[in-house]
Amino acid sequence: MKLICIGRNYTDHIEELENERPTDPVVFMKPDTSILLKKQPFFIPDFSNDVHHEVEILVKIKKVGKYIDKKFAHKYYDQIGLGIDFTARDLQSNLKEKGLPWEKAKAFDGAAVIGNWVEKDKLGDVNDIDFHLEKNEEIVQQGNTRFMLWKIDELIEYVSKYFTLKIGDVIFTGTPAGVGPVKPEDILTGYISDKQIFSIKVK
Repeated sequence: MKLICIGRNYTDHIEELENERPTDPVVFMKPDTSILLKKQPFFIPDFSNDVHHEVEILVKIKKVGKYIDKKFAHKYYDQIGLGIDFTARDLQSNLKEKGLPWEKAKAFDGAAVIGNWVEKDKLGDVNDIDFHLEKNEEIVQQGNTRFMLWKIDELIEYVSKYFTLKIGDVIFTGTPAGVGPVKPEDILTGYISDKQIFSIKVK
């Protein structure tokens, strides 16, 4: 399985990091070793002093596909989830300044939280899903998929031009504004609407 991640897919997040608005989806990958194991805490890595949470709607691919037309994309997934793309922001900034890839800042062990999955049919319109992240019971990020620059089916069409999608692959669809640092003993809890999807402790 592979984790395909989309950056800069919400205008408010682009603005908060003072990035340029992309003309095409920004795509990067995480290996399966970046998945945080169930019921395990997230350990802040010793190579970063500024790890940020980025909550994202996730899509699990259910069949193999290549060059998928947007109008058929809905047939390739039936589960929606929520997760965190942990980012070593200090390391990422340094890499970006040098024009280098982001993987060390984005794809380290434990950097991908994948919460419980929800059947797509139970959520109604996938282009109108509310979600939010709480840190120590305070909402720090909230978003709705209607504010994506590229919607889920458009992302599947775009990504499948470059990578064959396989059963079990997960697409991280981008984060809204409100990203921020985590510290030991923080509790991060993610919700789709009012349904809790994950809760993890930071160490």
